[in-house]
Amino acid sequence: MIQKKICMVGAPSVGKTSLVARYVHSIFSEKYLSTVGVKIDKKTLQVDGRDITLMVWDLAGDDDFQPLQVSYLRGAAGYLLVADGSRRATLEHAVELHARVTQAVGAIPFMLVLNKSDLGDLWEIEDARIALLMAQGWAMQRTSAKDGTGVDAVFEQLARRTLAPGLGRTRGEPSA
Repeated sequence: MIQKKICMVGAPSVGKTSLVARYVHSIFSEKYLSTVGVKIDKKTLQVDGRDITLMVWDLAGDDDFQPLQVSYLRGAAGYLLVADGSRRATLEHAVELHARVTQAVGAIPFMLVLNKSDLGDLWEIEDARIALLMAQGWAMQRTSAKDGTGVDAVFEQLARRTLAPGLGRTRGEPSA
């Protein structure tokens, strides 16, 4: 069986833990519990006829008080870069995090996850900004940990990218 380490990266409160809970345990809770350090879950899935176990590392949100511990990313096959679609600043934070992660561990497969798609009226991230990142080679998926939209798909897409490492790498760093 193939095992792949996948990390969840993003600002605090973007829904990293909720995405993992929805994916691994098929649950969602309205309670906010801040991740301290790292929490590890695993799930086995089939990708292109192969069994693959994802070891999902849910990393604490990156902010001034608790910066991302890039050492947790060592050995990762890929990562989900999570932003909250209802808070524009979390996308710009994700762009900065991507640059830090790439500098620390090199170019590994990743996907941008725009979470909280169920909050349509509160959505702040412009389609033009998303299109710019995608034009620079970023893969993106809108998700909702609350209603499950896109959650299984984003983990499966990243798993597929880790099996074909040329996918998921950017052609260049995005402009701010």
